[in-house]
Amino acid sequence: MASEPCRLYVSGAILGYKRGLRNQHNSTSLIKINGVDTKEDVDFYLGKRVAYITKASAEKNGTKFRVNWGRVCRAHGSNGVVRCKFNRDLPPQSIGGRVRIMLYPSRV
Repeated sequence: MASEPCRLYVSGAILGYKRGLRNQHNSTSLIKINGVDTKEDVDFYLGKRVAYITKASAEKNGTKFRVNWGRVCRAHGSNGVVRCKFNRDLPPQSIGGRVRIMLYPSRV
C-alpha cells in the first residue's frame, strides 16, 4: 500500500522588517503565517524553522535552489504575525515573497 505524500510545512508571507517610526531592524523579519489569526495560535509555531527559498542561475551542490534558514522567535501584535530571525538577513526584494514554516522541531 503506497502512502500519501505529506506536507511538512505551512506557507507564509514576508511583510517586512521589524521597525519603529525612524529605525528599521533588518535582523528581524515579520512573517504572516497562513491560517494563524490570533496571538494564542502563534504559540504552536514558536521555535519552528522557517525556510526562504530562492533559485540561482549557477548550480551548486547539485541544485540551483538556495535556502536561508531562520526561526520563529515570538509574536508581533495580536493578529498572528510572528518575528523571525534568519541566519542571513533577508534581502529587501524578498518583501512580499513566500516562506515555508516547517512543522519541526516539535515542542509537544
